[in-house]
Amino acid sequence: MNKLEIFEPVMCCSSGGCGSSVDENQMLITSVINALNTIDGYQAYQYNLTDNPMQFVSNETVSTILQKENTAALPITVLNGKVKKAGAYPTLDEISEYTGVRFMVTDQSGESDCGSTGCC
Repeated sequence: MNKLEIFEPVMCCSSGGCGSSVDENQMLITSVINALNTIDGYQAYQYNLTDNPMQFVSNETVSTILQKENTAALPITVLNGKVKKAGAYPTLDEISEYTGVRFMVTDQSGESDCGSTGCC
């Protein structure tokens, strides 16, 4: 089982779509997490420091990074227990490389070979 975890900074909501400023990177990551969770052999999680502080504390690697670099290290991307990226969200190409699952953004019309999620 492959496990992808994204440890995010303090936010008002986990989707990235709250308030007057929409975080497109976070919304894209949320779509990727949702898509990965539909594929056998994958588990994907998004942890927000506000809502899931114990996930940050209980992950020894993430906790150590935060003690050294503080919240500037967030977001942190972990695959199967190993840090893949810190300080920025991974790109779709990076997530594809990490997981072996090809992700791409659909155009405005929603047309692609990837279905309705916008990821494949």
